[in-house]
Amino acid sequence: MSPTQSNNLAPAPCRLDRDEDGRLVAVEFDGGCPALDAGAADAWLVAMDGSENSLRAVSEAARMAARITGCCLHLINVQPWCSKEAAENELAQRGWTASGEARARLEAEGLGWRLHVVMGDPAEQIARLAGQPGFHGIVIGSRGLGVAHNLLLGSVASRVLHLSTLPVLVVR
Repeated sequence: MSPTQSNNLAPAPCRLDRDEDGRLVAVEFDGGCPALDAGAADAWLVAMDGSENSLRAVSEAARMAARITGCCLHLINVQPWCSKEAAENELAQRGWTASGEARARLEAEGLGWRLHVVMGDPAEQIARLAGQPGFHGIVIGSRGLGVAHNLLLGSVASRVLHLSTLPVLVVR
């Protein structure tokens, strides 16, 4: 295995969550940001899937965080439901890989992060996590496909706007 490949392997998560059947449903990685229950001064949730749209949202969140003392950016990557075995073997790595560029951008700016990788419906999981005490808002990218496309296919950003009780910044 080359050094590059080993750098892409997910480290051990700092937290694991399982459902009532024991299936792994969420993992969390610490990149220098305190957990919500550790009293982060100003936490923002940044939805990211590795796409250019989500990377623009990460860049905007980084720009805002640089202006806020004690700001902590929590990245969320939502993966589709998978079997118990696949979740054990792949969930952490899928989220780690999808968030690589986002984590690198934040680290280049000297910003800490916390990565949440969860399974489920993206909009529902983003709104669920953002509903935890400590978050002040959500930053999410949008492809800007327009009303007709959103009516036919739905939009994660649009659904998050409707589901969340927090302020949502949609970045195009």
